[in-house]
Amino acid sequence: MKFARASGVLLHVTSLPGPHGSGDFGPSAYHYVDWLEAGGQTFWQILPLGGIGLGNSPYMSSSAFAGNVLLVSLDELHERGWLDADDLQHHDGLDDQRVDFDAVIPFRMERLSRAAARFQQSAAVHDTEDFNSFCTAHARWLDDYALFMALAEASGGQSWCDWDQLLAGRDPVALSQAGRTHAQRIAFWKFCQWRFLRQWLRLKDYANARGVRIIGDTPIFIAHQSADVWARPDLFQLNAAGQPTVVAGVPPDDFSATGQRWGNPLYRWPAHVAEQYQWWIERIRCTFELVDIVRIDHFRGFESCWEIPADEPTAIHGRWVPAPGDALFRAVAAALGPLPVIAEDLGVITEEVDALRKRHAFPGMQVLQFAWSPDGVGHSRYLPHNHAADSVVYGGTHDNNTALGWWQAAPEGMRHHLREYLATDGQDVAWDLIRAAFSSVAGLAIHPMQDVLRLSAEHRMNVPGVAEGNWGWRFNWSQVDASHAEQLRRMCLIYGRLPGRDWHTA
Repeated sequence: MKFARASGVLLHVTSLPGPHGSGDFGPSAYHYVDWLEAGGQTFWQILPLGGIGLGNSPYMSSSAFAGNVLLVSLDELHERGWLDADDLQHHDGLDDQRVDFDAVIPFRMERLSRAAARFQQSAAVHDTEDFNSFCTAHARWLDDYALFMALAEASGGQSWCDWDQLLAGRDPVALSQAGRTHAQRIAFWKFCQWRFLRQWLRLKDYANARGVRIIGDTPIFIAHQSADVWARPDLFQLNAAGQPTVVAGVPPDDFSATGQRWGNPLYRWPAHVAEQYQWWIERIRCTFELVDIVRIDHFRGFESCWEIPADEPTAIHGRWVPAPGDALFRAVAAALGPLPVIAEDLGVITEEVDALRKRHAFPGMQVLQFAWSPDGVGHSRYLPHNHAADSVVYGGTHDNNTALGWWQAAPEGMRHHLREYLATDGQDVAWDLIRAAFSSVAGLAIHPMQDVLRLSAEHRMNVPGVAEGNWGWRFNWSQVDASHAEQLRRMCLIYGRLPGRDWHTA
């Protein structure tokens, strides 16, 4: 895949402004699309849309298929008559500056429950028909997901391995009885997924109509506490009790001296091969129903992944084991056609990983924060003169510090290298990196919203290897003025990234 020269902004939906403690698919999301259009931006990159897991991470979802119900706009539910005006009143603990998950989750889940109950009581015929149609169309994953979520609630959040043995082992009679016992909550979870999909697709259509494409994000691994692992344990490396025998992560690196032990169960690849990768094909097909382009997180893991024994507390004592990336991507392409995919190829990338990416024509990533050398010189592949047209350049990603925060913490040698290379004094380093991204030969340039707003380190989204305190950053519209969109649009014009009639990918 090759991009026509264009640019976009990286911002997760939860970071949008809004009155209910977290960004969602409500009015502010539409205003954001308008702002992107005004700034000449062709792409809006988001983080995974799935439900959040441990540490509130969107990369630890309870389903590879279901959406994050916390993103459902309460305003839309009110417009449909399923919430009262009083339901939308500001609640103590909801923060306009940051997502306080401890306050947001109970607030939003209670409102969703009220809306689902009112829908069941008084839904219009056309809404009931649409809901039933949705449930039928997505039954392949929705039925297991809704039952899993209902059982997880009923168990008080226990691991599915600790449920009644018949339920953990998916005994058909026990599952049928559970379906009757928890019918109301099963209907609730299906209602939430219905509204998630309808609201998101409406927002996506709005963006596409204004020349803005959505870049989604697909984690390579799935959380153990998920409907997928419970429903298809044969596809994962688990013991007889359902517990992982080995887990995912990455070895020690610049982010962490002990590596990152993510804890996701690793795939039992022979089982995927035996079913001709049908689970993956369905997963990717569903993902492309939601977004225009997919960034595959940890692409390196499709060539080989870091296997950590489950009883190891850190990622130090792991090993690289091969993965069937070639065969998987060929199977997916045969079923779905050529795919617009961006490969997250950061970290320790071997020749084999690079060759895998190139064989399937997936653009890789360039991160400018990684380009500069502490000794003031260097030949990093991330330096702009080493970029390739079939790549995507970022100042930083959701795992990086903000540009200003990185600059303030960087050793003087790195700062000297950047100043010399970019012929700048470093007084506006966030926009120095934005300009460098714009000027790169990389087909697509993506700018973190924090850098557009010139924000400091306390506004970063995630610190890899740190389990708590992440994913909460939000901005508000008072931080945005006309100059931000004007500057972006001017850069697009200068560096040939202004959208035109051929804004699609080729």
